[in-house]
Amino acid sequence: MTLQQERTLEIRTSPHILSGHSVDSIMFNVVLALLPTAAFAIWVFGLAGLLTLSVATASCVLTEHLLSRAGGRGSTVGDWSVVITGMLYGLTLPPNLPLWMTVVGGVFAVGIGKALFGGIGCNPFNPALVGRAFLQAAFPAAMTTWIPGMTSGRFASLPSSTLALPFSTPLYDGVTGATPLSAWKFDRIAAETGDLALGFVSGSTGETSAALILLGGLYLIARNMMSWRTPVAILGTVALASGLLHLANPERYASPQFMLFAGGLMLGAMFMATDMVGSPMTGRGCVVYGVLIGLLVVVIRTWGGMPEGVMYAILLGNAATPHIDRWIRPKVYGTAAVGGRA
Repeated sequence: MTLQQERTLEIRTSPHILSGHSVDSIMFNVVLALLPTAAFAIWVFGLAGLLTLSVATASCVLTEHLLSRAGGRGSTVGDWSVVITGMLYGLTLPPNLPLWMTVVGGVFAVGIGKALFGGIGCNPFNPALVGRAFLQAAFPAAMTTWIPGMTSGRFASLPSSTLALPFSTPLYDGVTGATPLSAWKFDRIAAETGDLALGFVSGSTGETSAALILLGGLYLIARNMMSWRTPVAILGTVALASGLLHLANPERYASPQFMLFAGGLMLGAMFMATDMVGSPMTGRGCVVYGVLIGLLVVVIRTWGGMPEGVMYAILLGNAATPHIDRWIRPKVYGTAAVGGRA
């Protein structure tokens, strides 16, 4: 018997593995990509930023561990997905948010936003944004009170609100800082593009260095662990739509560079909208999804009652994903369009 006759042809059904990346490997690399942003947030906000990110991540990890054990399953925290949820959730929070609120939101993010739907791979909405949306609705005053970054005593003291007792009214320091988006929306004061890109502004812990967030996203794209189509579609749509509005009336509408670097757009476009569970499966679907999110961001920021709209835009995009997948289906090889014949 020849060597050729000894070989066996194996015929398998799809999906076929094209990459050696496992779920654990991808999630771990996302954590690595987020570390520079988290470290810079700690540098900008000091102990307040460190505690917010640490407590947010710990509350999410502990919630998933306890729910896994309560359901009679082994702990799933080892796949790193809940660590990403905790880090992203913490990066969306004000650094002076009372820690007990941070814990409540983390429990809600994992328990309702993820575990309720069946865990990793089953949640229709980004769990970190589900937790933040809950806090936005439950504690609107606390979620819209900010402290300035880069203060001289940020590593020696904490904001008075951080250690507020549960269910008590937090006391805020006399000095607070408006975010660039709120300063523009209500006072028409535009922050410098350089400050926005480097992160020396007030806001959530993840509204720090847009440049570091962009580099983290590019790292994942280069390693083929993220679809480039979604962030490009989001950022391109925001730039185009806001640019047209700015050309029409520069006194009323912000410049495209301001819209791109201000707020949580860069973090949302790179690390939240690209969630493989909540985004479409096809390339064209990702483009449609990204354009939808980009348009919603511009609409909410420009005409909505709140200065920021990234969170709601992504959650609405998550809700539209099943419909996008149904409307935009790849044609089966060897068949004609829908309604035709092979």
